[in-house]
Amino acid sequence: QVQLVESGGGLVQAGGTLRLSCAASGRTFSSYAMGWFRQAPGKEREFVATIKWNSGRTYYADSVKGRFTISRDNVKNTVYLQMNTLKPEDTAVYYCAATNRLGFTTTPGEYDYWGQGTQVTVSS
Repeated sequence: QVQLVESGGGLVQAGGTLRLSCAASGRTFSSYAMGWFRQAPGKEREFVATIKWNSGRTYYADSVKGRFTISRDNVKNTVYLQMNTLKPEDTAVYYCAATNRLGFTTTPGEYDYWGQGTQVTVSS
């Protein structure tokens, strides 16, 4: 059984930084892509960033490009989301997800496994 467990959320002032972690277990993820999504109250879940586990290639949403960095640690089976220069509009529950589909996908429905989410709140 696949498990994804997020951590690292919290309350931060605008302009601050946070690093989210997603610990993956239950199977070999070398052929997978890992993604971060977020969902604000009353809004649909939206794509943030994705990384190919084996190659390390990344892809970002325009709204976070240049501020957020996704990375992975193959030994620890953990994916990270470094978030810099945070804005109040980044406030949301952040979810880690995994997919074994080829190429990059930004559609939540194409991800097979999800974590429970971690709250990020950015105050102005």
